[in-house]
Amino acid sequence: MSNRVIEHRVAGSSSSWLKSYYLLRFAVSAIWVALAFTLAEGTPVLAAIMLVTYPAWDAIANYLDATRSGGLGANKSQTFNIVVSVITTIAVAIALGKGMSAVLAVYGTWAILSGLFQLVTGLRRWTSAGAQWAMILSGAQSALAGVFFVKMAGGTAPAGIAHIAGYAAFGAFYFLVSAVWLTVSDARRGARRAI
Repeated sequence: MSNRVIEHRVAGSSSSWLKSYYLLRFAVSAIWVALAFTLAEGTPVLAAIMLVTYPAWDAIANYLDATRSGGLGANKSQTFNIVVSVITTIAVAIALGKGMSAVLAVYGTWAILSGLFQLVTGLRRWTSAGAQWAMILSGAQSALAGVFFVKMAGGTAPAGIAHIAGYAAFGAFYFLVSAVWLTVSDARRGARRAI
């Protein structure tokens, strides 16, 4: 079997995993956002649970992706993202006892760090998987949103889960765009090979 055929199969397998992964991230985020805007705003206990589970889910998702994409050692930006998300999960649980402004400050710090790590992951994957512009843009926007959250946490305006849900909605959108873009890119490559 030629090296070109092997490389094509590995790239196809990687692309197939990323499409599934991005769709899973979209689905979980979309459900989280829908619950945040409907049930959680009027149910403080549910809101607290959701605020803790969101970064925990991010840690799990990054772990799944890193292990399916060459392992933690080969995906250092995701490994760091996992660590930051686990620390954030614990920090959010503690911050809930101090109020929503403290939670927003924790989320802001997490959004900055995880956004930068996502941006690095997207740049690293650009040559191997392609179609990473949405993940790069999402990472940059996450970092900017984090700065906004930190600034808002120091203000006097009331904060709630809806502020974070808006941020999560943009993340969901970018995961969906990435899955669709990878599908289109794969179809174009397939059409070129068929000619």
